[in-house]
Amino acid sequence: MLRTRSCLIFALYLSSNFAAVAADAPPFEPAQAKAWFAEAKQQCQKDGGKLWGASLCGPIMLVEPSTRRMIANQADAQGLLKAEQGVFTGRLPDDVSFANSSLEWAGVRWAQMGWPLPADAGQRRVLMAHESFHRIQPQLGMEPLGEQANDQLDTLQGRYLMQLEWRALARAVAAGPDKARRAHAEDALLFRAERYRQFPAAARSERALERNEGLAEYTGIAIGAVSPAERIVLTGDDLVSHVSAPSFARSFAYATGPGYGLLLDRYLPAWRQTIRTPDTGLSDLLAEALGANTGNATEAEVQRRAAAYDGPALLAAEQAREQRHQQDVARYKALLVDGPRLVLPLRKPKVMFNPSTLMPLGEAGTVYPTIKVLSDWGSIEVSEAALMAPDWKHLYVAVPGKQAARTGTIVGPGWTLKLNDGWRTDAGERPGDLLLSPANQGAH
Repeated sequence: MLRTRSCLIFALYLSSNFAAVAADAPPFEPAQAKAWFAEAKQQCQKDGGKLWGASLCGPIMLVEPSTRRMIANQADAQGLLKAEQGVFTGRLPDDVSFANSSLEWAGVRWAQMGWPLPADAGQRRVLMAHESFHRIQPQLGMEPLGEQANDQLDTLQGRYLMQLEWRALARAVAAGPDKARRAHAEDALLFRAERYRQFPAAARSERALERNEGLAEYTGIAIGAVSPAERIVLTGDDLVSHVSAPSFARSFAYATGPGYGLLLDRYLPAWRQTIRTPDTGLSDLLAEALGANTGNATEAEVQRRAAAYDGPALLAAEQAREQRHQQDVARYKALLVDGPRLVLPLRKPKVMFNPSTLMPLGEAGTVYPTIKVLSDWGSIEVSEAALMAPDWKHLYVAVPGKQAARTGTIVGPGWTLKLNDGWRTDAGERPGDLLLSPANQGAH
């Protein structure tokens, strides 16, 4: 099963149509939260700041998605939370983003997670350490770079080579003899080099996400696992569980980050200092540590090595998937690119989505099957696809079949828009389009 320890929103938050919290989930209460906070404190104190030179201990808030009630392990700086049974409780305002992430709120930088935390103790510890890493990233001088689209990971060859890389990394991490470990690690680097040969821009775009989510997931496992054996198990789990994701474009780094990180721990122990240099990549460091030269491999050599990882069967499965994928691409283009649409301008938006479901449409942007956006005009919740422009300056949704209301709450096909006062819909530039604009601008 796919485990999404995203720094982004859980799908269940976006709409009541999505999966609800399990019936056997622990009740939202201070005692349970206090136990989880103690667990997080125990694991970060055990690390003692050794991994990154800074402690992961710090402010944590747990938010119940359906109500936005929250329980925190400490007080905020503005006195908004109240002390209760050894923790602090309150409600997260509607205009504040909720995600598995980090955020500044009420004068404090928090690690933020949704309630309930995973029932599995290993996954729970990893999640808490993962999000705590995001909280201290600025302190480490490793704030996320602007993420770029990884469209190559939604293509036939991109997906094929990524899965070969995952398979090789999984074998490398689990290998006993050093010779086998090195051989599988070099195969992983070979498949990555071939992907970068076919998609030259991929090196930069993939590196940006690996330095953010990949390092966070590595940290989650390095600190959350209770033994070296559990680190290997959890890393192997990440390397196989993401295969089921509808898209790899925003989820791949949760798998590769721990895989490369554990190998670097063995072959280049000081790598966590080196990686802080901008534009330094995990795979670059491993290739240097192993003395691997994979950039000049021939296509025949790539296919020969692919056979050791059941490459022919994988390629056949991906070819079948590609046919279905192109049908989805055509459907989304007809709906969100060629058809009439509502255009929503974005100015410093707060965006919440499921990163495992995104579908790139090239220069047109990226389809978000589910998304919630907060902006100066209000909020929109989408359950049946929206298109995000490549520069994140506009969001597009299909217009209603009949004339939509111009103000207030507007319901369209698979979306609900709640407009703040002073905003309305007007005619857009294309026939049939609608544009969200300030009411004082007048009609177009």
